[in-house]
Formats: sequence, structure tokens, C-alpha cells
Amino acid sequence: MATNKRKDDNAPSRADTAKGAPAGARQDVLKLLKADHERIKQLFREFESLKGSNDKDARKAELSEEICQELNLHAMLEDELFYPAVRSAIDNDELIDEAEVEHAGAKDLISQLEVMYPGDDHFDATVAVLTEEVERHIEREENDIFPAARKSGLDLRDLAEKLQARKEELEEDLMAPPHVIDPHERINGRRAPTRPPE
Repeated sequence: MATNKRKDDNAPSRADTAKGAPAGARQDVLKLLKADHERIKQLFREFESLKGSNDKDARKAELSEEICQELNLHAMLEDELFYPAVRSAIDNDELIDEAEVEHAGAKDLISQLEVMYPGDDHFDATVAVLTEEVERHIEREENDIFPAARKSGLDLRDLAEKLQARKEELEEDLMAPPHVIDPHERINGRRAPTRPPE
């Protein structure tokens, strides 16, 4: 006797069980992005707790680097996968346009922070402004974009799988050691010219 079985939306996929995820652990993309938001806000809170303390400059530098990496990764994922999917599913380009502009503003502040160190003029102020802008962006995303995405009929679980796969690729790229060029290595059959002394 044949029975028609419909795939349970909460049942784990093979990818879930292969990764060791417990049954029912398959998440939608909004939960993944919200978890990233919480992680980023926690980093900002930790940085805030160190403000005014010059003996904590090493930790502030580490946190600043971690904040920049987390934000860059998160923005790439949203810009590449989440925003285009939501834009195509909802009838509100302005909502996504504003989010993309907010990302551009955050990226500008991140690029400034990436060449600054604790103790530099405006270092703490730059982190403070970045914190305010990102927290305002997160609030708008969670209050406006996430509900629109949920109502849109998008397959949020499929999008989560794509986002997670891309995140793993990007993390692997970020963690890979930089390629060091050996000046004595032959390139196209020739040795690289030596650099004259300065």
C-alpha cells in the first residue's frame, strides 16, 4: 500500500544531519541573520565597557578588528543573497535601497577603523558612530525588512542554507593565510626582478 508522504518543513535535510545538526534544527535565514546581529551588538557592548581605559588598548584593538570582520562578512552575505532575494519578492525597492545605503555608510566607517589604532584621534568616536549606525540599521532591518521577507512567501529555509554555505566559503577565504610571493620564484620562466634599495 503506497502512502503519499509530504516532506515535513521542520524535518532536517541531509545537509543538516551531515553537519551534525539535531533534528528540527534547520533554521530560516531571519534567525541566522538575527543571531549575527546579536553577536555584533555583543561586540559593541564589550567595546563600550572598555572606553576610557587606556590600559585596555590591546583588547580594544582586537575588538575593533573583530567588529570590522563580522560586519564585513554580514554585509557581504546580505548584499549578495538576502537583499536581492527580498527585493525580488516584495514590492518596496525603497526599503532595500535604504538598507544598501546604510551598508555603504558602515563600510566607509569600517575602512577608516581598519587603519586606526586605539589612542589615535577619533578612534573611540569612530567606533561609537559605527555602533549607533549599525544598531539603527539592525533595528530597521528587524522591524521592517524581516517582517516583509516573512510575509513575502520566500523560502527562508532554502535561503538560510545558501547563506550558510556562502558564509563558510567567505570565512575560509578570510582565514586562509595570504599568499607570499618569493622574489626568487620563477614566474613565467623568469625570476622576479630584485627591488632596488631605498
